[in-house]
Amino acid sequence: MTHLTILTGASRGMGLAMARQLLDAGHDLLCISRKTSEELAQQATRLGRRCEQWPQDLARAENAAERLATWLQARDAADSVTLINNAGLIPRVAPLDDIPAAQLAEAMRVDLEAPLLLTAAFLRATAAWTVPRRILNISSGLGRRAMAAQAAYCAAKAGMDHFSRCVALEQARLPHGAKICSLAPGVIDTDMQVQLRGADSDRFPDRGNFVGLKEKGLLSSPDEAAARVLAVLARPDFGANPVADVRD
Repeated sequence: MTHLTILTGASRGMGLAMARQLLDAGHDLLCISRKTSEELAQQATRLGRRCEQWPQDLARAENAAERLATWLQARDAADSVTLINNAGLIPRVAPLDDIPAAQLAEAMRVDLEAPLLLTAAFLRATAAWTVPRRILNISSGLGRRAMAAQAAYCAAKAGMDHFSRCVALEQARLPHGAKICSLAPGVIDTDMQVQLRGADSDRFPDRGNFVGLKEKGLLSSPDEAAARVLAVLARPDFGANPVADVRD
């Protein structure tokens, strides 16, 4: 059987961990990231799996979406096909009025516009496929609760949650509709956490909470988080709740 997974942000952190675990599980991969990973290429060769990697700046996601649609339309349907929108970034950790407009625009493009455009392209290109189709959007608890100095990231993840709800309603009307879930993966020890812990506490009043999570050993490793996220994706009831938390 051929299981195809399209994964953004696969070159580091939880994205890289998910890619490694998916290859081990026998999936073929298309990875869309700023950089390619020689580690993934070598692993795929060793396992005899396909792993295509596109270096792509997702702040210009319309190019990636158009390319993805063309690529999928040229393929025969796999036994299952999955899109995982994992790539994300946060701009400077500061109040909204202290962040350059270019940084805000880039964050919103990568964190919200890119998942939206890639999801649309994925659905359009696979509309005639009758195999299981799944979309996993990697969200955040910050999409569901406000935090000072995190306006752009909170807004983008809240938008991701809500567009996932809308798509779930649309796909439920179709005979072979895709299943979609916007999933908060828990608190993970990644570069993003380093950025939050290193922020100016005068501008980021919650900095101490993130420092405490690290000091108390309460952060999941990328490998642990990836395993939990992929376990949710593999559940037979995936998509029953279009907005979920891996800790539920």
